[in-house]
Amino acid sequence: MKIAIVLGTRPEIIKMSPVIDEIESQNIELVLIHTGQHYDSEMSDQFFLELELPTPNFNIGVGSGSHGQQTGKMMEGIEEVLVEEKPDMLLVQGDTNAVLAGALVASKLHIPVGHVEAGLRSFDDTMPEEINRKTADICSNLYFVPTTQSAINLAIEGISRYKIAITGNTVVDACFRNLKIAEKRLKSAVSSDLQNLLDLDNILTLTMHRAENVDNKERVINIINALEQLKDLNIIFPIHPRTANRLKEFNLFDKLKNLENVHLIKPVGYLDFLLLQSKSLLILTDSGGLQEEAITLNIPALTLRYNTERPETVSEGGNILVGSNTENIVKMANKILNNKDFSDKMKSAKNPYGDGDSGKQIIDIILNSYNNGKLKIDSPSDIMINSSSKIAVINEDTTVSDFEKENNALIQIIYNKNDIEFPEDNINLKDKFILYSS
Repeated sequence: MKIAIVLGTRPEIIKMSPVIDEIESQNIELVLIHTGQHYDSEMSDQFFLELELPTPNFNIGVGSGSHGQQTGKMMEGIEEVLVEEKPDMLLVQGDTNAVLAGALVASKLHIPVGHVEAGLRSFDDTMPEEINRKTADICSNLYFVPTTQSAINLAIEGISRYKIAITGNTVVDACFRNLKIAEKRLKSAVSSDLQNLLDLDNILTLTMHRAENVDNKERVINIINALEQLKDLNIIFPIHPRTANRLKEFNLFDKLKNLENVHLIKPVGYLDFLLLQSKSLLILTDSGGLQEEAITLNIPALTLRYNTERPETVSEGGNILVGSNTENIVKMANKILNNKDFSDKMKSAKNPYGDGDSGKQIIDIILNSYNNGKLKIDSPSDIMINSSSKIAVINEDTTVSDFEKENNALIQIIYNKNDIEFPEDNINLKDKFILYSS
């Protein structure tokens, strides 16, 4: 078997590292395609080396540009590689332009697409990531979802449950894997800027890069006002150049820089940042990935957003949405700092993304589908029979799989009082409503 993987950004490389490990351990042929929209070839290759990963077979070198320019160049480059390599499956991860380009191209070439971290929804179509992830899901054949809620999102959109696998999130595997690498290099390779800060008490790690925050002067003012009040916390802020430039345009950069409790540093590498997170009392962020990493590392998170495509981190109690509201940020940060019971409860929140074996689950499912001939994409050979969606209440003891066999049906969703359930094989349907097609 030959599996191709499209990667475009560092978060994708990080989250796919456990999958790549598993492909190599099972002696499956791997074709790594790096789109290169963020880094030059040398920087990209160095990152793979740092994470002890194989160097990409192809680097398309797309560079920067508008969404349309990037996606078009990626599609052209990815198509050339896929036509040449003829993989049995293409894997994409997450919601970047590389995911969009890879899924579109492969589906047009009738190459099965596996979407790792499928089914996430923020229900905010102003976010380019939301459009990317929804489009990729339309093009996919196998869906590796992190949580039951993600599976429900897909089922509601009409995806067959037989194509959906709840595997947890590879971010858990990646955190455990890569923190070991980071700790090995602690004394020798950590940047000097960061080395002197890691021993501070009460570290709050801050990241802020989303346009809805950094391009909105009122929100930035509110957030800086909150930071000013958190005098008992050492706020370490690896500030992105774009964020710094926007603050300068708003005449706010000097105010932030002059706060005694704020330590501005240049952006640090992933492994250094992973170390910083692991030594933090709390994380204040507008990043999606950091919400996942925080709950994996048992670090309370406050999210500078009003919605999230990681709602499970909130419902499990490890993450709180504070938006850009000064009062909310200060109140919750001080509560984590001063209320041990509250802090411990957030730290002990159940990780909704699994136990760290997602990479193995994903490759085992792919191999099973490949060996059973389920990855082939063929034109229909049977005359279409109209099917319709129906709702029924089940009054007897029967499982999902038994109902489907007896009625030649496919259950999409189970309604259980006020809850929605994903229809796994052995769920008892008695006294529940179902939406199904037959």
